[in-house]
Amino acid sequence: MAVNGRKVADAPARFAGEGEIADPGLADAGFRRVERTDDGMPVLRAIRAHFEREKPLQGQRIGACLHVTAETANLLRALKAGGAAVACCASNPLSTQDDVAAALVKKYAIPVFAVRGEDRDRYYAHMRAVLESRPTLVIDDGADLISQLHTDFRAQAGQVLGAMEETTTGVIRLRAMERDGALAMPVVAVNDAQTKYLFDNRYGTGQSTLDAIMRVTDMLIAGSVFVVCGYGWCGRGVAMRARGLGAQVVVTEVAPLRALEAALDGFQVMPMRAAARLGDIFTTVTGDRGVIGAAHFPLMKDGAVLANAGHFDVEIDVAALRKMTRKVDRDPAREAETFHLPNGRRLHLLGQGRLVNLACATGHPPQVMDMSFATQALSAQWVARSSRLPSKVHEVPANLVERIAALKLKAMGVRIDALSAEQKRYLASWQSGT
Repeated sequence: MAVNGRKVADAPARFAGEGEIADPGLADAGFRRVERTDDGMPVLRAIRAHFEREKPLQGQRIGACLHVTAETANLLRALKAGGAAVACCASNPLSTQDDVAAALVKKYAIPVFAVRGEDRDRYYAHMRAVLESRPTLVIDDGADLISQLHTDFRAQAGQVLGAMEETTTGVIRLRAMERDGALAMPVVAVNDAQTKYLFDNRYGTGQSTLDAIMRVTDMLIAGSVFVVCGYGWCGRGVAMRARGLGAQVVVTEVAPLRALEAALDGFQVMPMRAAARLGDIFTTVTGDRGVIGAAHFPLMKDGAVLANAGHFDVEIDVAALRKMTRKVDRDPAREAETFHLPNGRRLHLLGQGRLVNLACATGHPPQVMDMSFATQALSAQWVARSSRLPSKVHEVPANLVERIAALKLKAMGVRIDALSAEQKRYLASWQSGT
């Protein structure tokens, strides 16, 4: 059987109590990748050493639904070093690095249920397998695992001390659940920590999205019209990197303040229907559905490239595109499809409309994920050591954010000033005036 252009076994290898992976023979290659990536994650490595000594997660069972990458492997290693029993499934069918999954199972003895290219049924079967371990802590990316704990596994929700959510889309879903009174467990919005969104969302998404587009298309970005749909932190990062490569960047938005910021940052801002006629490359980064749809495809240039950098594959209406297309050419080795429209124009869709930086490349650099996953690890420790938290969306404690930033600066060899006692008194007082 071929998955994404690569020959694999007809059925994934099964290991009792170990999970379900594509090929255990990839473990050595995955081990080398994980260890190499560890070199770029000094903050998480320091936390792992602390966890090894203190065992703050002793007795906890952690169920994780994350992109199974080398960076994620180092997070799972840290959680296990802290004393937790850990099981992991994929948060996206196209983001799994099969060699890393094999290494986690065979080299690090962490059960993994993930196969790159798995279909929807297997994707949900893998989530169920993780939840059958009855986790006391959950680490999620997109809130699919948490959603299952509110539906098919509702009886287990009360056993969960807390969940950590990694991405913007997931936090949006969870805040909606909180507003509706449906949230049955405490959730920490790791995505909203400054050590996550200021760096992972902006610098990580910016670099890895452009990397993926260039890998698949071999396009020269300089001189192209690059349309960024959404100017949140991820959109800012993509726009910044595209401009840095010489593109003429257009931003589409629905929020007045973000649109104003994009305009003052020097980008053209316009509605999607206007941008559709101009763009050479389109990247959606909104967290919402139908951002590019049936009304836009016929307006686009011949050869326009469509990519999504949001978590779920709903931002580009791929179903509508397929319905109006007379022929589709597929290039599975490059994760690209060419759609031939009735008007004779061709549109190139990358990664099936899924998260392009992981479907078509290797995701964020380890130096960025170092902070995101350090935030995850310390948030898990905080929840495990807290009294039962109320069932709502919680912010990451400020002292944890400051600690991670200080550790990152130290790892980078960057020194900063400290406030004097007099300066601290001045900032804490109200009596001093002009």
